[in-house]
Amino acid sequence: MIIDAIVLAGGRSSRLSGRPKSALLYQGATLLDRTVQAAIDAGSRSIVVVGTARPTLVGSAADGGRIVLTREDPPFGGPAAGIGAGMAALDGANAEPGTIVLVLACDLPEVGAALTPVLAALPLADGIDGVVLADDAGIHQPLTAAYDRSTLADSLESRRRHAPLDGLSMRALIGDLKLRAVRAAAGAADDIDTWVDAAQHGMSVPPEFASTSIREES
Repeated sequence: MIIDAIVLAGGRSSRLSGRPKSALLYQGATLLDRTVQAAIDAGSRSIVVVGTARPTLVGSAADGGRIVLTREDPPFGGPAAGIGAGMAALDGANAEPGTIVLVLACDLPEVGAALTPVLAALPLADGIDGVVLADDAGIHQPLTAAYDRSTLADSLESRRRHAPLDGLSMRALIGDLKLRAVRAAAGAADDIDTWVDAAQHGMSVPPEFASTSIREES
């Protein structure tokens, strides 16, 4: 089974006063690096990081030449636009039948634990287009998921024929897909949206954010 990955790191982080959540530090690493490392650990052949942030793993021994950087057009076009940019960057990688693409937002401190049940549900069963994480409340998290790459590409193309991907909701993008929901260990699906979330998870602020209080709520 071939796995590729798209890591979304181009959001506005409006509830973090515009500070990119991808750069927040958890257990000594940024959320972006932790997410990219989780994609590497999953055996991803190619990893596309969509956004302006650059993971420190690029050019490292862990990278192995598999990490590609790109940006959605226009910037801040939302997750569907980011996935579209990521898929375009993957176009050069062979998508033989059964190829999986992981879609990961870099806002989960415990991304490895969150991804574990998603990977355990692969390969996809007949008639299933993807596996999506459900959080502790049972709410589906389409940005912690594994999709059949060809089916996701078809969905993107179908939506593009009617309107730009800019501003398109994830529900509109994947609403026709047949998805299996899986649950992770309690708390593994907790994401970071606010400074309060960051403080509750014991996260620290990078040096360039030194003037920002981790307890500040935007």
